[in-house]
Order: sequence, then structure tokens, then C-alpha cells
Amino acid sequence: MKLSDIAMIGIGVMGENLVLNMEKNGFSVVVYDISQEKINKFINGRASGKNISGTTSLQELAQKIVRPRKLMMMVPAGKIVDQIIDQLIPYLEPGDIVIDGGNSHFPDSIRRAETLEKQGFYFIGAGISGGEEGALNGPSIMPAGSPKAWEFVKPVFQSIAAKVDGNVPCCDWVGENGAGHFVKMVHNGIEYGDMQLICEVYHLMKDLLHLDYDTMNEIFSQWNEGELNSYLVEITRDILAYKDTDGEPLVEKILDTAGQKGTGKWTVISSLDVAAPLTLIGEAVFARILSGSKEERVEASKSLPGPNSVFQDDKKEFVEDLKNALYLAKIVSYAQGYVLMRQAANEYKWNLNYGGIALMWRGGCIIRSAFLGKIKDAFDNDPGLKNLMLDPFFRSKMEQYHHSWRRVVSAAAMNGMWTPALSSALNYYDGFRNGRLPINLLQAQRDFFGAHNYERTDRPRGEFFHTNWTGEGGDTASGVYSA
Repeated sequence: MKLSDIAMIGIGVMGENLVLNMEKNGFSVVVYDISQEKINKFINGRASGKNISGTTSLQELAQKIVRPRKLMMMVPAGKIVDQIIDQLIPYLEPGDIVIDGGNSHFPDSIRRAETLEKQGFYFIGAGISGGEEGALNGPSIMPAGSPKAWEFVKPVFQSIAAKVDGNVPCCDWVGENGAGHFVKMVHNGIEYGDMQLICEVYHLMKDLLHLDYDTMNEIFSQWNEGELNSYLVEITRDILAYKDTDGEPLVEKILDTAGQKGTGKWTVISSLDVAAPLTLIGEAVFARILSGSKEERVEASKSLPGPNSVFQDDKKEFVEDLKNALYLAKIVSYAQGYVLMRQAANEYKWNLNYGGIALMWRGGCIIRSAFLGKIKDAFDNDPGLKNLMLDPFFRSKMEQYHHSWRRVVSAAAMNGMWTPALSSALNYYDGFRNGRLPINLLQAQRDFFGAHNYERTDRPRGEFFHTNWTGEGGDTASGVYSA
């Protein structure tokens, strides 16, 4: 019996297309799914005549793979991943590799890596982005876990990954245990931010400038030819041009409530855990939650007051301002994402290659854009860069465009337009560049009511003081700690 190079467990949309991608790149694949009907349909359909075979059980699957076995799962995140691993273990041998390519939460990947390594097996948690098209033609792949497993998986992953910059694969080793799924989670958080920013720009074009869909399509087409070139701008262009059967824009008929699968929420929770100010992505997550209150919003629209939006300035100039504001807000989104990764790397003892991560995101994934090349350059020039906005290139863009950004946010506020992400990004920028925030008063308040101590500007950092503000509180102060 000729053994297959790799196994795939779960042949839904992503699993099926990844299998076809692997086979196309010269690897033989054996597949398993809990639905035998799905296996038969695949083997007799899209996989017909290809070097792909099906199995009826996990035991049979394990018998049909070369050693060390490479068994990849593309199944929903959660308990099912643990269940499959538990079912696989009796059929594994030391050195075999279990790969989770789903959207698992990174703490689960940390735990699974530890559990499998203790038993002599290897684990890889691989974040995969690009959707159905990417899976088939070249996704972005972010693998991490057991370092010794990488040499066996690398030829497969780098062959099927998207390629940029002269055939460089959008896949490289990310780091230890859960780092791959963490980086994919941050990718998804930035994706939330990018999508919300584009929606806000569309909102201002449509409801403040009252541009028609053909005009908006042309604007996004032009933007996609310049520094905003990206997959999300490209598909926005195409969505705005798409007409329903009656000739009207289809997007106008789509209900304004958004779903989410949880990775954006995980990103924001993680930012709180490691004290990274992920304000823009947080607003993007809350925007989706707010959108779900459709009935309440419709009721509120009938009674809550707001300004009448009447735009009287030059529309062409404002469209240019919108372009510049979108660009700068994107910088903030990535800057916050990279701050989160850096602080998480310190927390979880990961050695992340920040420029390499930008390269992995250059192709195949949902946030792919020309913009990412500049991020790679920034970290190549200064691997210890604390914040992307401090890079000379991005700092120059802030200097060049920030007045546009302010005009957009100001016009939105004065006309009652909803721009949580654009506004939050500007506030983060202004907070970050402010060497003296009013938080001295906040710390005084904390000391007043809770004796929480404060540091002084005229004394070295790390010395803490308490004041008896009322003369009745005494000198006892609480211990110093940060949650």
C-alpha cells in the first residue's frame, strides 16, 4: 500500500480546498470526515482522478500516512478539536505531528502542545487566512508549536502558501506553542478594524456627501491603485458595483446587522490581559454588537435628536480627506496590533519575528495589502520598534495627513455621522503623542478615595506617595499593584 504524505481531518470548505491545493503541489493526501457522505462526494467529485484517497475511520487514516505522521485538522474550534486528538492518540507513535489549522483560541493551543509533547508527540497550531479562495490558490499560514515538527511540515505549508516578492512564501515559523493562533487572532482583530474603517468611510460618502454607487465604486477603484491597495478595498469596490436583479445596488438591500465568530472578541480580551490599548479594534467589535440591536436602533431613530446633515464644503477635497484619514487609521490599527503582539510575546515567552509576520500577511490573507510591505521595512530597519507610528515612514504620513483626519472626524461629529473606529484611532494617536495626559488628576482621585498612592514628577519613578487629602483619612495606604 502506497502511503500518503499528509492527512486531512475535516473536509468542509477550507479543508477540501487545502487538500486540493496540497495535491496540486505534488503531495498525496488521505482524508477523513465524520460524514462518510461528504467523503464520498469529495472523492467522486472534485478529488476524482487526483492523488487523494478517503478513509472510514481515524485508525485507517493513521495507517495510510508516512512516518512521522502529519495529521491536520480543519474542524470548528472548541471541544471537537480535543475530542479528535483524544481519539487519535491511540493510533500515534512518538514523533507524529498533530496539526490544528482551525481558528482555535491560543490558550487551547498552548495546552494542547504541552499535552501532546508530554506523550512524545508534536503539535502545530497553524493560523490560516484567505478564505475559500486562499485555501485553494495560496493562503497565508502562521504555524507555531513544537519546533522539531517544523522541518517535516515546512515543505507542505510553504508549497501551498501564497507567494510574494519573487516567490517568497507567506508562511514561516512563528514561534512556540500557541503563538501561531495568537498571531492569526491578531490578524483577525486587525481585519475587524479595517472592515469597520471602510464601512465608516462608505457611510460618510453615502449619507453625508450623498454620492451614488457608481461614483463610490470609481473612488474605491482609484484608491485600490494607490497606497490603499488591498484585498478589502478591492472587494469593497466590487461590492459597490454589484447590482441586484432589479438593477439596484445589492448592498442596499442587506440588513445592517453583522455577525462574528469570536476572534475579534478574543483579541480585545487578550489586549486587556496584557495591558495593550487596543482601542480601535475594540470599537470595531462593539460596532458589530451595536449593529445587532436593530429594532432598538430603529425605535431610537424616531425619537433621539441629532443634527441635520448638510454638507456644504468641496466634496472632491473631502473625498481626498477620507482617503488620507482611512490610511492613517489603518496605521493605528496595525500599530495597536503589533503592540499587542509584543506585549503578549513578553507575557508568554515567545520570540516573534515582527517583520516576518508582516511578510506572511502580504499575500493570501484577508488583510493583504501593499501597506504591509512598509510595515516589514519598518521592523527590518528597527526590530525593537516600540510603536509603528514612530517609524520614520509612518511618522511622515502622520505629519502629512493628520489634518485630513481631523477634518473628517470633525465633520462626522458635527453632522451626526457614526465613526467609532476613525474617531477612536485619532484619539489614540493624540493620546500617544501627548507627553502629559490629565491622568494625574485620575491618580489623585484614586488616592483620595482609596489611598492607592501616586508617583511624583519631582521624584524618581518607582517611589510612591499618599496624601491625607481631608485631614481625616490617616496615613495608611493600600499596596501598590497593577491589575
